[in-house]
Amino acid sequence: MRGGVGISLPRAQIGMTRWRRFRAAVDWPLVATIVVIAALGLLNLYSAVNGTRHAGKFDQQLRWMFVGAIAFAAFTAIDYRSLLRVAWIGFGVALVALIIVDVAGSNAKGSERWISIGTLGGQPSELAKLAVIMVLARLVSDGAGAKPHWTTLAPKLALLCVPVVLIAVQPDLGTATLLTLIMLSVGFLALRDLWPMVYTLFGMFLAVPILWESMHRYQKDRVLAFLDPSADSTGSGWHTLQSIFAVGSGKLLGKGFMSGTQNQFDFLPEHWTDFPFSVWAEEWGFVGSVVMLAIFAFLIVWLLNIALRARDAAGAVLCLGVAAMTFWHVIVNVAMVLGMAPVVGVTLPFISYGGSSLLTFFIGMGLCASVSLRRHGY
Repeated sequence: MRGGVGISLPRAQIGMTRWRRFRAAVDWPLVATIVVIAALGLLNLYSAVNGTRHAGKFDQQLRWMFVGAIAFAAFTAIDYRSLLRVAWIGFGVALVALIIVDVAGSNAKGSERWISIGTLGGQPSELAKLAVIMVLARLVSDGAGAKPHWTTLAPKLALLCVPVVLIAVQPDLGTATLLTLIMLSVGFLALRDLWPMVYTLFGMFLAVPILWESMHRYQKDRVLAFLDPSADSTGSGWHTLQSIFAVGSGKLLGKGFMSGTQNQFDFLPEHWTDFPFSVWAEEWGFVGSVVMLAIFAFLIVWLLNIALRARDAAGAVLCLGVAAMTFWHVIVNVAMVLGMAPVVGVTLPFISYGGSSLLTFFIGMGLCASVSLRRHGY
């Protein structure tokens, strides 16, 4: 009996010690920030759809939040270095999914962006962002300790441009632009030799006239509406003008929860996906808008902090990529809402309705939490 007790107590103590170490190593500021933003997103979505024919979107978003939370916990528990070993396989799967979308995807407002299986569907272009970020981390990891030659780096960088092209032809120029910005951000921040990125950026500028000529009529109209929304106030400029009216009418403190007229009377188009910040600004005003943006700023700075403390270059690049993805989503969405960018259908992280975007950001944050956790030796 004594022998049995003598063995069981140390094991129990060891288990408790490990649990305490694990609990102490979890990045609780990151977890808390995600919970706060997700809660604000649910509050905003409830106001946007309550009492309308879209009310079921709130319940659907709750289910996606639950799935996203499980994904976050799973990717936190998995060692990110194990995932990076199969980064190219994940990239290949993403390419195949994008090709399937271009060939036989579901049509949504003139774009082939969805893969539908029965009642389920998703946008591979969202998860393609994570696949590209993981490949970038793998490239930096493979080249650690040596300066990669341009001749070996160029083909790999060119391969990373393939999903950008596949997404652009759906057509989804918003996501294609975001993916490009993510790659440029990571490249300029992580690569030792910046000349490849300079050449890439120069080539992109040269391709702008070609891109303009290949754009669809409605896409050109959105760009022209951005330059002068009042030129077609009831057509292509409607979204931008109504959004600006909503933000401006919120003034300093807002009209109050579920009291925004642009929102409640349905003047704001797609206000649960593309324009949730307009709903928030109208109801909570300038002060509420600053608070939300401050929380996002803290999240991005914290991700950069994790990158600086990562135990290896791969983990640092992984966090840089997720931080860049979050940063550009917030910047482009808010600029779109304020009439400072064309309406391109970019979501606001954890705020916009949509399962693909929500799951992408939960997984991305889980990868960063994994990097933070492994810094402590797990």
